[in-house]
Amino acid sequence: MTTAVALDALDLAALLCSRVCHDLISPTGAIVNGLEVLDEKESDQETRDFALDLIRKSARTASTRLQFCRLAFGAAGSAGAQIDLDDAQTMARAFIDDGKTRLVWNLPRMLLPKNRVKLLLNMLIVAGQTIPRGGTITAGSVGEGQSMGFRLIASGLNARIPPSVPALLEGASETGALDAHAIQPFYTGLLARACGLKVELKGDGEAIVIATH
Repeated sequence: MTTAVALDALDLAALLCSRVCHDLISPTGAIVNGLEVLDEKESDQETRDFALDLIRKSARTASTRLQFCRLAFGAAGSAGAQIDLDDAQTMARAFIDDGKTRLVWNLPRMLLPKNRVKLLLNMLIVAGQTIPRGGTITAGSVGEGQSMGFRLIASGLNARIPPSVPALLEGASETGALDAHAIQPFYTGLLARACGLKVELKGDGEAIVIATH
């Protein structure tokens, strides 16, 4: 039994900010730890080299996540702005391709309304949640032109639909309330409805299909 979520603009903004902060805590914390190691005078050269490598990798991760979140959750230009799918691919590939999960991009290079591109990026996040052990996410289109929708296939070991996600995509939850973890699929549903679409998940053999219609 689920209950429709009533969420005002301030709560939506606060929860999305919490989600972005959650994504950045780990790499920024690693940078701080690396700097603390460098500040220790007794650190040997091997330890200092390790700390520098940690800082470099964590800074790249933080930058990648910030750029992706800016496009997926941010304003991304003025009202009515369009975004190049090729730019979206660059952001998505940097965010998703991590050695555990691979992105296959079968979408054309073209400009789409920003909310449709934001929807695609958020659908990719949802797809990643269906393969917690990693795997492959294949992104394709449904239809063509400015009214294009999307079909993602997530395949990997123990692929499954997270129990709460279908309801959240519909704007509902078991408690009628949301936290920073639940806000992302809820926001995906908001974007879909703003585009006149609906997002559904279904199993397809050993894969999960996330598609608009």
